[in-house]
Amino acid sequence: MKRVLLHVCCANCAIYPLGQLAQHNTEVFGFFYNPNIHPYQEYRRRLETVESFFHDRDTRLIVQDEYDLDGFLRDVVFRENDRCLICYHRRLEAAARTAKKGKFDAFTTTLLHSKLQSHALIREIGESLGRRFGVPFHYEDFRVGWKEGIEVSKRLGLYRQQYCGCIYSEKERYLGKGKGQTKRPTI
Repeated sequence: MKRVLLHVCCANCAIYPLGQLAQHNTEVFGFFYNPNIHPYQEYRRRLETVESFFHDRDTRLIVQDEYDLDGFLRDVVFRENDRCLICYHRRLEAAARTAKKGKFDAFTTTLLHSKLQSHALIREIGESLGRRFGVPFHYEDFRVGWKEGIEVSKRLGLYRQQYCGCIYSEKERYLGKGKGQTKRPTI
């Protein structure tokens, strides 16, 4: 049986990929590492939801519980337009390193479930890291299960976050993409 390490950004995005991977005679282990998530309460809520979801499915979960917001911000400051590339790389590198250490046959990510993420960039980074660490990156377009994942997560009553996770995506959630400061009325 093939063993795959699945980087998990949140429980909602794990629903469809877990089901798909299980159909291919694959033993899936979850891997939670998301130092980009802000604020800390959001990070804890997502982690707790992932832990509960994986526990309920009797699926193993490896948690690298490091809330390294400072490190994430240092990496992206003055490179905000490249923040997703930096964030993908950081999380996938941790997954590849863990997959190598755990002697997994491959690694992948639930980021491939989201219609809002750059699949081409995720795939390029994943395959590059796979070569570097000697563990193949499993690319699969999990977006086909986007609606199914939403329906199941609602039915299960899972916490459903409203933004990717980083402070920049939280800002975009409220102000819109590419917007600056909110305008205050002049007196």
